[in-house]
Amino acid sequence: MKKPLVLLFFTLLIAPCLAQKKTTEGSKPFVLGVIQEIQSAELSEKRILNIYLPEGYKQDDTSKYAVIYLLDGGADEDFIHVVGLVQFNNFEWIDRVPKSIVVGIANTDRKRDLTYPTTIAEDKKQYPTTGGSDKFILFLEKELQPFIEKKYKTNSSKTIIGQSLGGLFATEVLFKKPNLFNKYIIISPSLWWDNGSLLKQKIALTQKTDIYIGVGKEGQGPSATRHIMEEEASVLYEKIKMQNPKNQSVYFDFLPKEDHATVSHQAIFNAFRLLYPVSQNK
Repeated sequence: MKKPLVLLFFTLLIAPCLAQKKTTEGSKPFVLGVIQEIQSAELSEKRILNIYLPEGYKQDDTSKYAVIYLLDGGADEDFIHVVGLVQFNNFEWIDRVPKSIVVGIANTDRKRDLTYPTTIAEDKKQYPTTGGSDKFILFLEKELQPFIEKKYKTNSSKTIIGQSLGGLFATEVLFKKPNLFNKYIIISPSLWWDNGSLLKQKIALTQKTDIYIGVGKEGQGPSATRHIMEEEASVLYEKIKMQNPKNQSVYFDFLPKEDHATVSHQAIFNAFRLLYPVSQNK
């Protein structure tokens, strides 16, 4: 009796495996984008880029496309859900966002790249590799943008999306090199960094710039001194609003039902609605 039972057991065990193998062999990969590598002299390392090309992209036609540069753009970070938002807003019955190339910049040392040097001893101790944002800005300006513009069919529209430390970095770019991008989507920026020193710097916008600032109900930032995320995002909005209104459009979006962990997706959706009025693309 034992031998037939053993044979029956192995038959039941192997049958699902054979069925699964058959299904796998008949399947095809679902391709969302392409992976590029770029060797950076500024950062002294190789960086991975995840790139989404819009439907209908052809290398041999005359169409040119806007580019969205996404910080925290790794496959296990924000790349997939942001590409979904772009693709959704590209549907012909929605047609809110122009067909765009999305460049997701995967992280190697996020705290290093997205922060400027801090004077706060506790921050230096907690984040020992920080302070490399100047080099990362040069990487974007001198290496990444020229690489994308040479390899892909781009127009003059360039957007940056950053959340948390990425929002801090996007704000720093806006202050120091505003013409690198003409649209800024800044979400829950970590303006508490270095005791809020970035907010004390001057800003001068010399070209037409569209800026979205979104923040959830987030409260105290992770710093020893008092820095409320919503309040400082609002201060940033007011500071930008004092610029020449002919050169910029700025929007502040408070999302009280979201927090620091959940705000990003809804904020980007809202940013697309505000920065790309429906009538613009009809």
